[in-house]
Amino acid sequence: MVTQRGESMSLPMKWEFPGGKVEIGETAEDCIVREIAEELGVEIVVCGRMTAHLYGEGNKAIRLIPFRCEITGGEIKLAEHAAFLWLLPGQLGALDWAPADLPVLNDYLYNL
Repeated sequence: MVTQRGESMSLPMKWEFPGGKVEIGETAEDCIVREIAEELGVEIVVCGRMTAHLYGEGNKAIRLIPFRCEITGGEIKLAEHAAFLWLLPGQLGALDWAPADLPVLNDYLYNL
């Protein structure tokens, strides 16, 4: 699943993998479960951790820690995004991605 940022966000109308910031005392796995519940209204279980990627832009750097997850409950309701898509791997390259997500996308497609 990918989500599209709304027009009021820093990278408007770019596609990204959903997620967010790890809070103090929280594991990365706990973070993705919490963020998906907050952003998309669904419950997930983490099935596996993928390779982390560091992305820098100007004086800002973020570390993306991607996971393979499975939805276990709920119905998708967008709280922070303009749209979502559920696509086959071969369709993902056609989207206009947020730059930070490109290494994650490439890693995912390479390791199918």
